[in-house]
Amino acid sequence: MNHISNIALITGANKGIGFAIARQLGASGHMVWLGCRDMSRGEVAARSLRDEGIDARAVQLNVTDDTSVTKAAKTIEQAVGHVDVLVNNAGLMFAEAPSLSSESIDEIKQMFDANVFGVLRVTQAFLPLLRKSSAARIVMMSSGLSSLSDALDMRSETWSVGFGGYCASKTALNMLTVKLAKELDREGIKVNAVDPGLTSTDMTGNGPGHSAEEGARPAVALANIHAYGPSAGFFACSTTGDLVSKPW
Repeated sequence: MNHISNIALITGANKGIGFAIARQLGASGHMVWLGCRDMSRGEVAARSLRDEGIDARAVQLNVTDDTSVTKAAKTIEQAVGHVDVLVNNAGLMFAEAPSLSSESIDEIKQMFDANVFGVLRVTQAFLPLLRKSSAARIVMMSSGLSSLSDALDMRSETWSVGFGGYCASKTALNMLTVKLAKELDREGIKVNAVDPGLTSTDMTGNGPGHSAEEGARPAVALANIHAYGPSAGFFACSTTGDLVSKPW
């Protein structure tokens, strides 16, 4: 079994913010594993990173499927033995419903399965590998729309935003972030959530927003956080690239 330092797994990594996170972590010296539902797309993405000189590999990983997640953990364990960074990036979002009172319960269930249960499923499966690291980091891809404080603030840019089911799923993810951070603190495993900001990706219909490369920055910063860095926090990046705390 090989023992290679700086190993990162990023879920939902064949495109968008996940791919940008993989590229930036790879450029900073990590071996990156791209967790992808579609292995053929994952291989194409990994190959493009290898062409840039990044040590990248694809692994089939559907966060909503127990068997897929278990097999991915075994594959990575057999290949490299441990994981230093887990970025729970994979997520699901549907088009905005006219109102929460008319929003599809089935769609909300699907979003919770990917955005909440899927994140915990992956984290539980990979914790044994993270515990083999000397400085493990877990990063949760949340959203500015998760903030209860902002949702109640008429001055906030999210005051009038709908997407009730999606917002609720990310708020639930924030609570899991805090609970995991408290639980894993004594083991030196840092767990934080990030707000990538409004990012132009397939999930957002490639509409307004900054680039995936910019949206990836807070996750990459927290993946590389030092031993005295924060845990149980919610962060974004300022225009200068510095981490800034977000209200829960």
